[in-house]
Amino acid sequence: MSCLFCKIVAKEIPATLVAENEHALAFRDLRPMAPTHVLVIPKKHIASITSAEDGDAMVLGQLMLMARDVAKAEGLDATGYRLVTNNGEHAGQSVHHVHVHVLGGRAMAWPPG
Repeated sequence: MSCLFCKIVAKEIPATLVAENEHALAFRDLRPMAPTHVLVIPKKHIASITSAEDGDAMVLGQLMLMARDVAKAEGLDATGYRLVTNNGEHAGQSVHHVHVHVLGGRAMAWPPG
């Protein structure tokens, strides 16, 4: 297994966990881009949104619900937060395992990139 996030799911690589359930887990980003920066990943390896299958809908939905719950637990729901999912090299996806960035704790600019 060479996927970094799969190794975190398997507990082969340590991470500062924020939340976990049977479908997903959330952990603090090692290089935060905001005061709060948490990554939420499915436990099932899905390389990208492009490669997701119709049968992955429940897992992807659980991912978004966990992102919402993490934002609330981190106190971001009152002022707002950004959820970011990159898909592919030009979008900045550096780990090919679907993940959602939960960013907050400061005002976000638009457009983002």
